Amino acid sequence: MLEINHLYKKYLNSNRYAVEDLSLKINGGEVFGFLGMNGAGKSTTIKCLTGIYPFNSGEIKICGYDITKDSINAKLNMGYVPDNHSVYEKFTGREYVNYIADLYRVSKEDREERMTKLAKLFRMTKALDTQIKSYSHGMKQKICIIAALIHNPKLWVLDEPMMGLDPQSTAEIIKHMRNHCEQGNTVFFSSHNLDLVAKLCDRAAIINNGKLHCIIDLHEAGNKEALEENFFRITACEEE
Repeated sequence: MLEINHLYKKYLNSNRYAVEDLSLKINGGEVFGFLGMNGAGKSTTIKCLTGIYPFNSGEIKICGYDITKDSINAKLNMGYVPDNHSVYEKFTGREYVNYIADLYRVSKEDREERMTKLAKLFRMTKALDTQIKSYSHGMKQKICIIAALIHNPKLWVLDEPMMGLDPQSTAEIIKHMRNHCEQGNTVFFSSHNLDLVAKLCDRAAIINNGKLHCIIDLHEAGNKEALEENFFRITACEEE
């Protein structure tokens, strides 16, 4: 579903890699957590795999499509929820979701059915026809999620999805993450919430100073309990 091989990314005027030799493979049906402190390289990795950032070297494939060589097909199989709620605030929620549906070539019939279902799931039905600028933080997050799922992507990518959300909204998103994977799809999300990752994920990776240090199978005995210990041990390491 998602394959990253030897990814290197360095920003202009920087003397170090923001992401260095990162490789991982995520299968269908998985909820995969990407853990790290602020500045560890989580968002940079996500922006590379979504095609927002170019990268120096390496390979990224979504459902077998190379993000640099066949970006259209790669992106058609992916839904992305950014960490900054980048939306057109003068649009209504419905107008914004329809705009995204047009980009992803979703038929009118399919978009109406999915929008109705997702709006009901996230308690956004009444808000669909009001301007996004009037939305709360949580409502903006949820309209971004609805837009990201309108084309029923196989890979759902979220960058710090629970940041600033109330418990009810968090629970709604968690439930849909699980439902998405039960259909054979994949969820990849970044976080520094250890409890959430231990509770929700099948596997989790820990990144620090741009380097992937380990991938932990959270179904193996004792690994949920060891996640916090590993996280603090790795993130306490000083950069060389």
